[in-house]
Amino acid sequence: MIIRHEREALPADLSGETDVQGIELLPLLTEKEGAPNFSMRLFRLAPAGYTPFHTHPWEHEVFVIRGDGFVLGEEGSHPLEAGCAVYVPGGEKHRFLAGPNGMQFLCCVPQVRKD
Repeated sequence: MIIRHEREALPADLSGETDVQGIELLPLLTEKEGAPNFSMRLFRLAPAGYTPFHTHPWEHEVFVIRGDGFVLGEEGSHPLEAGCAVYVPGGEKHRFLAGPNGMQFLCCVPQVRKD
């Protein structure tokens, strides 16, 4: 069993990323901690912060734990608030945008990605 508090996670270096604003990514449980199949990451988006509008071949699941905002997909924008769960299938272009109070969400992705 692995138990880890968010304060133990070091933020990922996003300095090379483009098309992002006001984002902190904390890798909570990854292969480094011994999780063989999935990574759980905590995203903290500042007010009006956003992730890149991007796509990748793997699916991921998101659960909003604080704040509110939107998920933008190819078919439009969908409002999110604490308690919302989102499934993003592989290959679907998407972006998360925080509202005026910011947004925090957990994101789970597979360890072995089909790049």
